[in-house]
Amino acid sequence: MGKNFSEFKEFIKGKKVGVVGIGVSNIPLIHFLVKLQAVVTAFDKKTYDILGKVATDFENVGVRLVLGDDYLNDLTGFDIIFKTPSIRIDNPAFLKAKQEGTYITSEMEEFIKYCPAKTYGVTGSDGKTTTTTIIYNILKTEGYKTWIGGNIGIPLFANIEEITKEDKVVLELSSFQLMTMNVSTDIAIITNLSPNHLDIHKNMEEYINAKKNIFKYQSSSDLIVLNKDNTLTYNLRNEVKGKVKYFSIKEKLEKGAYFQNDNLFSMNKVVCNIDEIKLNGMHNVQNLLTAFCATQDDASIESMRKVATTFIGVPHRGEFVREVDGVKYYNDSIASTPTRTIASLKAFKKPVILIAGGYDKKIPFEPLAQEAYSNIETLILVGDTKYKIREVFERILKEKKISLEIIIAETFSEAILKAKAVAKAGDIVTLSPACASFDMFENFEVRGNKYKEIVMAL
Repeated sequence: MGKNFSEFKEFIKGKKVGVVGIGVSNIPLIHFLVKLQAVVTAFDKKTYDILGKVATDFENVGVRLVLGDDYLNDLTGFDIIFKTPSIRIDNPAFLKAKQEGTYITSEMEEFIKYCPAKTYGVTGSDGKTTTTTIIYNILKTEGYKTWIGGNIGIPLFANIEEITKEDKVVLELSSFQLMTMNVSTDIAIITNLSPNHLDIHKNMEEYINAKKNIFKYQSSSDLIVLNKDNTLTYNLRNEVKGKVKYFSIKEKLEKGAYFQNDNLFSMNKVVCNIDEIKLNGMHNVQNLLTAFCATQDDASIESMRKVATTFIGVPHRGEFVREVDGVKYYNDSIASTPTRTIASLKAFKKPVILIAGGYDKKIPFEPLAQEAYSNIETLILVGDTKYKIREVFERILKEKKISLEIIIAETFSEAILKAKAVAKAGDIVTLSPACASFDMFENFEVRGNKYKEIVMAL
């Protein structure tokens, strides 16, 4: 439970506030700060023309705009700066502002600090959005007024005055959001840890340290949920401040949640059988078990069961698109890391035609080739990393003396058409790129929607 928000209102009034980044979460934040009578300057790399109406709206309410390539040159003279998660805190402009005594924070940090409701924070390398959504659904089914935010849903800080202490708030938190946090959620959940975002983090250690902030500032009465089957995550148990619960698909656990004899258990009670759940794959069994652990103190087995047996998943995550000539097409555009792609390939009962490749996040592709070659019937590669992935696969397949057809496509639509050409009735085609989308698309959703559009037109 957070501090009283009236303290923040008094604190912010009349202050000089800089907001860096005019994106989805900061637009409502800027309007909210204006409403709280702060003197606001908004900074963004985008130009006035690109921002269009957003820029005009801000000027009409008295927000000063600093735009264009040199937008970070003048972060001086502010009482407070709200930064966007994707810019590193060790950026020289922020370091200089901090030296001048400016308080640097983020929308999410202030929200957690002042949120009156119980907060559940979900982080990890894979499974965050699905797990966050399952927790949200369980709490809603139990009858709580529940809010969902962070990386998904709506920016919540601007709605903080509508949230009561009886409500529940579920947040998906990325390593970028956590990196600068000095406040933790009441319940912290770490789904798993594997190399990720090494294009922005200096190294794996920095990435894990960012994730630790989700529980670092907890009190002894708070709770952390950890994955017993993932060594990097399980090792964090030695550093926790609050109570710990574990989930596992490998062993029976007295407390927490586990999978045994085809049943999903929470606190030693059967919630449901694996045949009753609509989500494919063991990674989704893990996501359900994680959510059971997180909600054990607040929700009944009935609510867990209802969600587990009806939830069909989140778009772009193993999403069934359609069947054409006996071939099933799946959209798994969210899979922007090799581990994510491995998990979704293993969810299918047979080898599939895989479309992969994209923007290079500097994560090694060896695990994908080592662990998933037997789950791939044909590999179709596209995007910036296509040759890099092919090279890794060819080397590992040679070692294993195995052959696998690898096809290179020049464009995204060509990749899908080549998949259709090699597929025969009974086959499965999945877009599960193992890479981010920024080489060709704005984000994974745009990529997934384009894929669906092309598949629907086949």
